[in-house]
Amino acid sequence: MDLDPRTLLQALVRERGWTYDDFRRAYEAAARGLAAEDGMSPPSATVAELTFRRWTSGRTKTLPAKPAPQVLERMFGYGARPLLSPPPERPLEAAPNHVTALNESEIAMTARDAAAHAGDAASRSVADMTLEQLHDDVAALARAYNRTSPIEVYIRAKGLLATAQSALERTQVPRQETEAYLAAGQSAALLSAISFDLGSLPSAVSLSRTAALYGKVIEHGPLQAYAHGALAFLSFWSGRPSESIRYVSTAQAFGGLGDTALTRLSVIEARAYGHLGNRVAAEKAVRRALEQSTGKRDDLHDDIGGEFAFPSDRVAMSNATTYLLLGDANGAEESAERALLLLGTKPEGERPLLISTQASVDLARARLLRGELDGVQDALDPAFAVPAEWRGAGTLERMAEVRSGLCHPDFSNSAEARTLGERIEEYSAAATAHRLGAGTPLAIEG
Repeated sequence: MDLDPRTLLQALVRERGWTYDDFRRAYEAAARGLAAEDGMSPPSATVAELTFRRWTSGRTKTLPAKPAPQVLERMFGYGARPLLSPPPERPLEAAPNHVTALNESEIAMTARDAAAHAGDAASRSVADMTLEQLHDDVAALARAYNRTSPIEVYIRAKGLLATAQSALERTQVPRQETEAYLAAGQSAALLSAISFDLGSLPSAVSLSRTAALYGKVIEHGPLQAYAHGALAFLSFWSGRPSESIRYVSTAQAFGGLGDTALTRLSVIEARAYGHLGNRVAAEKAVRRALEQSTGKRDDLHDDIGGEFAFPSDRVAMSNATTYLLLGDANGAEESAERALLLLGTKPEGERPLLISTQASVDLARARLLRGELDGVQDALDPAFAVPAEWRGAGTLERMAEVRSGLCHPDFSNSAEARTLGERIEEYSAAATAHRLGAGTPLAIEG
C-alpha cells in the first residue's frame, strides 16, 4: 500500500491525526468564523465525505466553488491550489509533540478511497455483450457488403462507427478499449470503401486514414495493412501511382498478415505499376498475387472476410484492369472472362454485383482495345441491367473508357457505336455515384 500523501491537504490531515469527522467539524467551525469576520450570519457550509476523499486523494482537477477555498485557507494557512496539489518535495515537519502513526481511522479512510476509485473506474466501462454485438454487426455488414445497397451499407457502417466511438468514450478498461478501437477501425474501413463506390474520393481517403490510425493505436497489423492498401488504391485513382507503391510497401511490412492480405496488396501493386507503364514490375506483381500460398490467415481478411477478403474472382477482375493499363488486350480479356466464370459458379444471391459489373465492362474494354466492336454490346448487357444505386465509381470510370473507345475513328461511321455511346451516357448520368460526385473520370488510366 502506498502511504505517501497525494496532496498537501492529505499530508496536513495526517499530521493532525484527523478522521473525516474531525475534518468536517473543523471545516464547519472555520466557515462560521469566516462568516462572522465578514459580518455575515453563520452559513451552513459543510463538506461531504466523498468530497473530502476527492480533495485528499488528488482527484480534484479544478478549484472547488466558494466558500471552500477561503475556508481551507483559514484552516491551514495555505491557498486552495497548493492544498489540493501534490505536497512539496521537502518533507513536512510534524507538529510539536505529535507522533506520526497509523490508526484504524486512517486505514479505514484508505480503504474507502481505494473502493471509491475502483467504483469510479468500474463505472467507466461498457457491457461485454455490447462489444460482442458490435463485432458481430461489423462482420455481418462486411460479409453482406456486396449484396447490400450501397446507401444502406453507408448508413449501417456510419452507425457502427458511432457505436464504437461511444464505447471508447465510456470505457477505460484496456481490453474493451482495444476491442472498441478495432471495431471503429473496421467500420471506418467499410465507410471508406462505400464512400469510394458512391463517388466521394476525398471522404474515402480521410476514412482510410482514420482506419489506419485506429489500427496503429492497438498495433493491429491486418487493419493497418488493409487501410494502407486502400490508400494505395485511392492514390492511383487520384493520379499518384508512385505514392501508391509507397503505401503498398508500408502495408506489406505490417505483422500478422495472411495470404489474402498479401494477395490483395500484390494486386494493388500491379495496378499501380500498370499506371506507371512498368510492364515487368506489374506482371511480376500479378504472378505473386496468383502464387501466394503459405497457408497463413489473419483475423480481418480471412476470419471476417466479405469486403475485407480478396477471392480469386476479384483478383482476376483487377488483373484484367492491370492488363488494360498495359495495353494487353488478350491478357485483359482472359482475366475478365476468368473473373466472370468464377463469379458464375456462385449462387446468384452471393455474387458481388459491383465486381461482376466491373469485370463485364473490362471485357468490353478488352475487345475495343483490339479494335473489335463485335461482342462489346453483349459484354455490356449485364452492366446495363444494374440498378442506378449499384453503379459505383469503378464502374462509371470503366464505362467512360468504353465511351472514349467508341469515339475511335475506326467506329466513326458505325451506327451501333453511336447508339451504344449514347446509352452509356444515359446510364452514367442516372447513376447514384454520378450525382454524388463521380460524374467525371477519376483518372484510373491517368
